[in-house]
Amino acid sequence: MSSIPDTNPFLADSADIRWSRLTPALMEDGINAALANASAAIETLAAQAPATLTFDNTVLGLENATRPLNRAWGRVEHLNAVNNTPAFREIYNRLLPKVTAFSTSIPLNPRLWAVLQAYAAPPAAAARQGTANRLLDETLADFSENGAGLDAPRKTRLETVNSELAALTQKYSENVLDATNEWSKTVTDAALLDGLPSSALAGAAAAATQAGNPGAWRFTLHAPSITPVLQYAKNEAFRRECWEAWTRIGGAGTPRDNTALVAQILALRDEKAHLLGKANFADFTTTRRMAKSGAGALRFVEDLHARILSHFQRETAELQNYKAAKTAATNAPAAPLAPWELGYWAEQQRREKHDFDPEELRPYLPISGVLSGLFAIFGPLFGIRIEQRTTAFTDAVGTTTLHDIWADKDRIPAVPPVEVWHPEVKYYDIYDAPEASTAPTHTAPGCHLGSFYTDWHPRETKRGGAWMNFLDGGDVSNGGGTPRRFRLGLICGNFTPGLAGAEPLLSHDEALTIFHEFGHLLHHILSEVPYETLAGTNVAWDFVELPSQLLENWCWHKDGLDLIASHYQTGAKLPAALLAKLTAAANYRVATATMRQLAFAKLDLELHIHHEQFKGLDLDTFWNENLCDYQVPASAPTPSMARRFTHIFGDPTGYAAGYYSYKWAEVLEADVFTRFQKEGLLNPETGRELREKIYAKGNSEPPEKLFRDFMGRDPDLSALLKREGLE
Repeated sequence: MSSIPDTNPFLADSADIRWSRLTPALMEDGINAALANASAAIETLAAQAPATLTFDNTVLGLENATRPLNRAWGRVEHLNAVNNTPAFREIYNRLLPKVTAFSTSIPLNPRLWAVLQAYAAPPAAAARQGTANRLLDETLADFSENGAGLDAPRKTRLETVNSELAALTQKYSENVLDATNEWSKTVTDAALLDGLPSSALAGAAAAATQAGNPGAWRFTLHAPSITPVLQYAKNEAFRRECWEAWTRIGGAGTPRDNTALVAQILALRDEKAHLLGKANFADFTTTRRMAKSGAGALRFVEDLHARILSHFQRETAELQNYKAAKTAATNAPAAPLAPWELGYWAEQQRREKHDFDPEELRPYLPISGVLSGLFAIFGPLFGIRIEQRTTAFTDAVGTTTLHDIWADKDRIPAVPPVEVWHPEVKYYDIYDAPEASTAPTHTAPGCHLGSFYTDWHPRETKRGGAWMNFLDGGDVSNGGGTPRRFRLGLICGNFTPGLAGAEPLLSHDEALTIFHEFGHLLHHILSEVPYETLAGTNVAWDFVELPSQLLENWCWHKDGLDLIASHYQTGAKLPAALLAKLTAAANYRVATATMRQLAFAKLDLELHIHHEQFKGLDLDTFWNENLCDYQVPASAPTPSMARRFTHIFGDPTGYAAGYYSYKWAEVLEADVFTRFQKEGLLNPETGRELREKIYAKGNSEPPEKLFRDFMGRDPDLSALLKREGLE
């Protein structure tokens, strides 16, 4: 077996990552060395004689063989998401085919497959039980699902398909990122900006100054910039220009046109499914998920669509009538709105109907208060303690600067600072604190469970959206037990930044996103599964959003808001009148919001289930005609979401044929939350039981069983519909 040079920072066997040393110049040597080592380890496993096989040198051996490469490539993938410079992109795209080919080759290795089958055969099989047996079963299923039983020609073709998918989806993502960065609008006429909130104006002014245009306002296609324009700007021409630019991301006829890539990706996924004996790609992705099949997922989407359709149609008519009434001077009858009008008139209607402007909440949601409140809620609830660390950033010329925290500076632990990849990145440690609950725990009091980074604001080299990922799954003992080394994760977002060094003030939606991603993070950190492959978020895709979406509920209730919302200047708590407005407006146009999610899920599933039927159909025609029952009627057709839908097309699999999972998991979490509503939102016994029965379990047991263990029954769809007033 070749040795890995620990001098290469991409390969360092440490969770103390030296980000300043993770340079493009070292990346290629590091990943090539990790590939060589992993290949040698796989060869050793595959060469074993049947009589010598044990759990440690087969199933666990496979985990150990690939862990160093997975850790190194995880660092590369993270930098690809947060620091996608031209130099980095060039080397990443050179390495991607190699890493993809190696990953594809593992289940296609006939000798390795024979070793696993030999170990799984009787009589040894009868002696295996518990989590170790679950790992064996899942490993065998992974191999089978990814082509272990194919003949040689089909294995060769599958390897090619996987390599091409990796390259095409990476190019798709690059097109979306580049197209997002290539458009901006500098405004010099203040009259054009009438209606925009002060936070949006201040951000645009700062962006213009940074771009060399002081006294002007600069707008981009990043969410904190364009969203307020579409929601608040009174000038329709300005809104239309920004909306059209946004919908041209990856658009037909543009320099970053993703149309051909979508067709190629769909065709390759369909071919892959057929190679693996599945009727379509949706069946391939869902076989081991809760939906069980593409048809099962589609039935769920269509059933929910039918249940909310009348509510959706009523909301649509109300908005059309509202706009017509407000524009009576122009004799405008009730009619479909232009797509760039929807956000603006919906916001006007919400203000009038509920006397509520979401911007009123922003002064009460400084990011430090949201985070400290987040920790104050879920620390006692889950029996954990979260401490922030000082961070250090080293720039390209080697200058290192320390960065203090926004609040509680006197509580910084007396430990060395943690290196980060950008000056804005923060770092936190999570410790077990079982004294906060009387429920049992499997870890020692004060045990360091894990740590995580946060990176909250947009940059041109950073992809859009929000996400959680992990960088280190922790070392585990061979026979079970707790991690010997803490788990390491991260949370990223693209929120409204603070201005001139001031603390960022969040929207309520941004606070919800922090709670959501922290739920994913806790799912990773709180895992007590001894095998990395089964730990944390490595669960069925339509179950993985349960632990994240569940936490959003605390942002809607007084018990949670009392802890996260306080005025950034006075410290005053959220006024009762404003809380009442937020609560009253919580379900404003909720059927429309739900239908939007169902439209994305329907688009995703139809394209992957009925590829042959829709192959060659114009994407815009499909979006505007085939999915018309899932969309707000508009006076003008809209470009297809498919060209900028990175959830679906930015990864070889990702959320492809899985976007329905958000709504599926929302059904689960709405039901789970009913226990907290009955037993107390801050009840530590209920929280610790949730930790023990869901967050700690990973994929050690089927998701259906985990849900039943906590709720005592199967899921009930009515909890979601009742919460949203859609019954």
